[in-house]
Amino acid sequence: MTTPGAVIRPATPSDLKAVAEIFTHYVLHTVATFEETPPTVADWERRLDDLTGRGLPFLVAESEGAVAGFAYAAPWRPKPAYRYTVEDTIYLAPDATGRGLGAALLGALVTASARAGMRRMIAVVADTGGDASLALHRRFGFTDAGHLVEVGHKHGRWIDTYLLQRDLG
Repeated sequence: MTTPGAVIRPATPSDLKAVAEIFTHYVLHTVATFEETPPTVADWERRLDDLTGRGLPFLVAESEGAVAGFAYAAPWRPKPAYRYTVEDTIYLAPDATGRGLGAALLGALVTASARAGMRRMIAVVADTGGDASLALHRRFGFTDAGHLVEVGHKHGRWIDTYLLQRDLG
């Protein structure tokens, strides 16, 4: 899939340094993720191997020869009955927002997850004070499934999360 000036494609091990750098920004400077320690490139290699080994998509947005964002679908919960439900993750480089890359990644992720035989996708969106992620998910047919109050604590504040879901079948 392409968006002006970008290509959405499966991630490769050579992309993971850029993936780690993008995610590190969100870990250290935002509450968009509840991670508090940035995963290493080796951690990302294990994640890529695990997800692709399960037949799940791990995608990158490449713009002007560089990774500008990534998205993947991971198991929602470890119990076997959840095996057809995935949770999406999408992050863009801070200088790559507002160009349609998030929409391109989410659209490709939904399609790839459905092709992988998944039936439902869950989005867990931290209340960061902005609603761009919620709006993006709703634009792709995700519906509200719940609001969890003060379930995370990071950077000295309590954070709510919103749960959304979308049928993939």
